Amino acid sequence: MSSPAATPASARDLAQVEAANATGRIPVVFIHGLWLLPTSWDRWATVFEQAGFAPVLPGWPDDPDTVEEAHAHPEVFAGKSVGQVADHFCDLIGRLDRKPVVIGHSFGGLITQITAGRGLSQASVAIDPAPFRGVLPLPLSSLRAASAVLANPANYHRAVPLTFDQFRYAFANAVSEEEALELYGTFAVAAPGEPLFQAAAANLNPWTEAKVDTHAADRGPLLIISGEKDNTVPWAIANAAYKRQAQNEHAVTEITEITGRGHSLTIDNGWHQVADTALAFVRRFVDPTT
Repeated sequence: MSSPAATPASARDLAQVEAANATGRIPVVFIHGLWLLPTSWDRWATVFEQAGFAPVLPGWPDDPDTVEEAHAHPEVFAGKSVGQVADHFCDLIGRLDRKPVVIGHSFGGLITQITAGRGLSQASVAIDPAPFRGVLPLPLSSLRAASAVLANPANYHRAVPLTFDQFRYAFANAVSEEEALELYGTFAVAAPGEPLFQAAAANLNPWTEAKVDTHAADRGPLLIISGEKDNTVPWAIANAAYKRQAQNEHAVTEITEITGRGHSLTIDNGWHQVADTALAFVRRFVDPTT
């Protein structure tokens, strides 16, 4: 089954592409996951820009610019499939003058692996990535984290917000209650239900959009980062994705675990450690000065 046509890029995202192209630098495209916005990468963008790259922080189709707008109009998140989102990002990457590095978190980590499998990235980092077809483990903690959506089949076509308790378990279980509340208020928005249903059924559907070409000759080096205490994408899922990707005979595949970290590892107080880990890997294969 073919995936839907790519959604036209927003003026905001096209402006970012134009700005990255104007620098002549190698771009780094950051792809967020469910329940977050591109602004969740703002601090990462500064780190990579200072390292000589041109950061691009595009949204999913119809993403609002701010958390406040997202809260006012949560319905805009509904109706987004894995295939639609992947094609959206691949189309945007195709507008860059130089082949980018791609870094993604959660479902953004799945999209990152899809773009890599299409030969669109120089190097890729998938952080606590959502599972794809062939990744078999289904830990109880992951099912509980996804139950906010999967418990109601009607959520397939809806935009679904998380309550604070749901966010605390799925994202912020490894930080203090005070920080969890701050993260929830600063970053959490609604998310489309469809991708979670697609990932949950990926191994039952041969035509699923939640699939990755792990053997592509032009995939490029890939690092998978796993948070030790992640309830949503625990080690079993991340390591199963690594084992599938490590079968690629053409490119380096690595995995690392960040001790004591949960699913919020890209946005919580320890985000810099994760950014530095990703940057160190990227620098081994991509020279931003060339």
